Amino acid sequence: MAKMWNSLITGVSALTLFAGGAMAEPKVVASIQPIHSLVAGVMAGVGSPTLLVKGGGSPHSYSLRPSDARALADADVVFWVGEGLETFLRKPIKTLGSNARAVELLHAPGVLKIAYGPDEEHHDDDAHEHEHEHEHEHDEVHDEGHHHGAFDPHIWLDPRNAEVLVNTIAAELEVVDPANKDAYEANANRLAERLRALDHALSERLTPVEKSPYVVFHEAYSYFEKRYHLNQVASVTVSPDRKPGAAHLKEIRQKIAESGAMCVFTEPQFEPKVVQTVVQGMDVGTGVMDPLGASLVPGEDAYFKLMESLAAGLTDCLTGKGN
Repeated sequence: MAKMWNSLITGVSALTLFAGGAMAEPKVVASIQPIHSLVAGVMAGVGSPTLLVKGGGSPHSYSLRPSDARALADADVVFWVGEGLETFLRKPIKTLGSNARAVELLHAPGVLKIAYGPDEEHHDDDAHEHEHEHEHEHDEVHDEGHHHGAFDPHIWLDPRNAEVLVNTIAAELEVVDPANKDAYEANANRLAERLRALDHALSERLTPVEKSPYVVFHEAYSYFEKRYHLNQVASVTVSPDRKPGAAHLKEIRQKIAESGAMCVFTEPQFEPKVVQTVVQGMDVGTGVMDPLGASLVPGEDAYFKLMESLAAGLTDCLTGKGN
């Protein structure tokens, strides 16, 4: 009898441990809304990642709150684009615990990256050497701007890159949580299908405005523009955290006049007055383009709504519907 009781206790304990292990979810942190959305999609049914930069916050100037610091300290894995974008994470990433994984998605294998300056694109598999060779040079050239490396960090604005990121995210989560490997792989496959459908829909929607010239607030949209063959002719500012000087504003106004730009776009994270100054007295429309999804509810759908909103804002303004 005693032997049977001991066996029963052992069995119940094993089941309890198994249940506890199955219920425990990895502690995951994502830096910005679009990355958080992709991570949330991969983790669907398993857990929920913590988002650092919420609402109208800017990754260029964000300050960590105590709750953010605690989330980072407890994290099993942190997903971020890289120090060229989330400058506020440079030091915290270096102080993560030995068990935490920091995944810099800008360098995910297979990511298409667009270099600042000349219109070049690279896949990460063959771009590391080029980046390291020119990193110091670019840092010097852009020291007063928001460029902190050779490549534009807004990689998520091409759905093909988003699919690469989803696969990378799934692989990293499988390392820290192998028990849920099947769930991560199934979610990644499901998201890949959604992303391909999104890419097709965006291409159809944007084709009619491919040649229409416009001006953006800052240099954040090269991936979106290259993917859908759009005609951005200038940016109001290189750095979103610094007001452009009078000479640059005059240059932008001249560019608008010469190119026949139909719209000038602002972003919700930054003061729109500078754009109002640029378009004053000019026959040009204005609109909003948000590469971060400031007004969206965090979750898997946020990325898709962000991309759809970019396309809608662009087409509405360029076709006169938004004015």
